[in-house]
Amino acid sequence: MRDLYEVLGVARSASDDEIKKAYRKLARQHHPDANPDDPKAEERFKEISAAYDTLSDPDKRKAYDQFGASGGMGAQGGFDPSAFSDFAQERGFDISDLFGDLFGRRRGGGGGGRGRPQPRRGVDLETRVTLSFDDALRGARVTVPVDKDVNCADCSGTGAATGTSRSTCPDCGGSGERQVNQGFFAISEPCFRCGGQGTIVETPCSTCRGTGKTRRTKRYTVKIPAGIADGARIRVPGKGLDGEFGGPPGDLWVVVQVLPSERFQRRGKDVIIDVPVTFPEAALGAEIDVPTPLGDKVRVKVPAGSTDGKMLRVRGMGSPSEKGDAGSLLVRLKLIVPDSLSTQQTEALEKFAALDGGKDPRAELFA
Repeated sequence: MRDLYEVLGVARSASDDEIKKAYRKLARQHHPDANPDDPKAEERFKEISAAYDTLSDPDKRKAYDQFGASGGMGAQGGFDPSAFSDFAQERGFDISDLFGDLFGRRRGGGGGGRGRPQPRRGVDLETRVTLSFDDALRGARVTVPVDKDVNCADCSGTGAATGTSRSTCPDCGGSGERQVNQGFFAISEPCFRCGGQGTIVETPCSTCRGTGKTRRTKRYTVKIPAGIADGARIRVPGKGLDGEFGGPPGDLWVVVQVLPSERFQRRGKDVIIDVPVTFPEAALGAEIDVPTPLGDKVRVKVPAGSTDGKMLRVRGMGSPSEKGDAGSLLVRLKLIVPDSLSTQQTEALEKFAALDGGKDPRAELFA
């Protein structure tokens, strides 16, 4: 039997939160519904669930840390049932609950301490949408297609053909479990034949072939809030995979990818735009029109003596936020130097240079 910490890929000193995160990641990755073509996925999923059921319970984890890692062997190499029983009774849980997790659930796959599966929440799904820069700023409604297994409409998820129903499992008599001797004690494990459900399908549904599931493409309309950032995740409750054994469905997570803009850049709530200005505008000052991210324009004052790269802030013209406020539009000045000059322009600049007194702007570099 593999070490339970190894199954979840965490250290023995892992916190409860680390164990929970590891389980959720592995459960999504190895869930049978997410791996319909992998016959071993169900076994891996059962092993992961059994490990989490034990390590997420403080008392069971403590018992496993003390007895489970060595296979329940005492100091002399023999099993010490009295010590383990005292430990379990002192903390108020049945010894078979722990060993049912370690042995039974791995083999049969049911949840719950006595072999019969308990309601289990469905696995979360994840999909991606791509938005333009403008739609991300304004907000949008998008239709998201999701391929997933849903309860068969013909048999209502039972797996039994129309006019028939599931029947009591003859191997376990409907209990969903069987007793297995483990040396000094017996433990319960889910019935192999019915998987711990207590019932079997004798006449399978022709649509789902007895699985109770069919593959469908579902389409959901998702509201994208204004100002959403690239990589943001939106939760759509209850639109993941259906739960098992009457459990609630999982959630759908929509990951947003925002395409870059040719004109604007995002920096948090602020939006940056590069605006060209001439030498006279930068030197003398000017008022110029600048486009905003939402398609309008705003008049901006360029202070006299502005240099290349100077940033001007226009508050409230950036990206909206969830709180209802908006960031700033940051206007970054880009000084334009003409490729060629007319005779008059050349003479004017020569006069300007002469009036400047011949100061060397690089003198400090050699000081």
